[in-house]
Amino acid sequence: MRTIGVLMTQPMMPYLLETLESKFTVYRLWEAKNPEAFVAEHSNSIHAVVGNTAVGASAELIDSLPKLEIVSTYSVGLDKVDLAKCKERKIVITNTPDVLTDDVADLAIGLALATLRQICAADRYVRQGSWLKGEYKLTTKLSGKNIGIVGLGRIGLAVAKRAEAFGCNIAYNSRSKRFDTTYPYYSSVTDLAARSDVLVVACPLTKETWHIIDRSVLDALGPKATLVNIGRGPLVDEKELVKALVEARLGGAGLDVFENEPSVPKELFDMENVVLLPHVGSSTWETSKDMADLVVGNLEAYYSKKPLLTPVE
Repeated sequence: MRTIGVLMTQPMMPYLLETLESKFTVYRLWEAKNPEAFVAEHSNSIHAVVGNTAVGASAELIDSLPKLEIVSTYSVGLDKVDLAKCKERKIVITNTPDVLTDDVADLAIGLALATLRQICAADRYVRQGSWLKGEYKLTTKLSGKNIGIVGLGRIGLAVAKRAEAFGCNIAYNSRSKRFDTTYPYYSSVTDLAARSDVLVVACPLTKETWHIIDRSVLDALGPKATLVNIGRGPLVDEKELVKALVEARLGGAGLDVFENEPSVPKELFDMENVVLLPHVGSSTWETSKDMADLVVGNLEAYYSKKPLLTPVE
């Protein structure tokens, strides 16, 4: 396998890069001064692409790689992979499901707690010496709240399980009703938002879910509710979100993802009712290693003509 060329689109976990380089010939796209020229130069040597949530396998990249056979993405989400082009070219796709479910669900609850209890703002209050001048203001509890989940897949279910431990009431919206759960189902995201104190966005990003959280949903949530997004940035109409927060039509937001990462609207920076994270939902050593092992394991399986570990059907 050492001679098989693998194009790595972005710097990722060092362990992943080191493991790939010990087994394959790795081409580092991010180091190229002229990425298009770099790909053209090595196009006949590259048989696999390893991408992530920032740079995956676009139609343009796929078209420029005539020998491409497999895309092994270091993510669960596939929004950076052109699925139609892969299908057209009969290119195999693998991702890294399940192993990051717990981390992302943990972070969703962490964002809800941090936003409702204003943990980050309270931390700054102490560090700035403000506590010496008086007590911090009262905040809002999470326990017992109505939690709406947009997307009751692996991660959505894990969020629900954790929220139940806080005595929260769960309801959800998905493409269709699930019959393996008793949680109330809402076919309308707006209707779900109207009954939610906290709305957690956990669905995949597709053409259908782009801006699924729009002004109507934000207005349905209202000035006492909180939005938590651990899915993808473009699931939320960010301009409308900023307006709703600035105009106090929305109570707060806990955000791990943004529409134009790594750019974040500056209007959010000084808001005590907003918690901002740099897309770190699955960024723990343990999970990152598990994801890396899946990426490499899928490549090894493919080139050994063994069953793939996590194929995307």
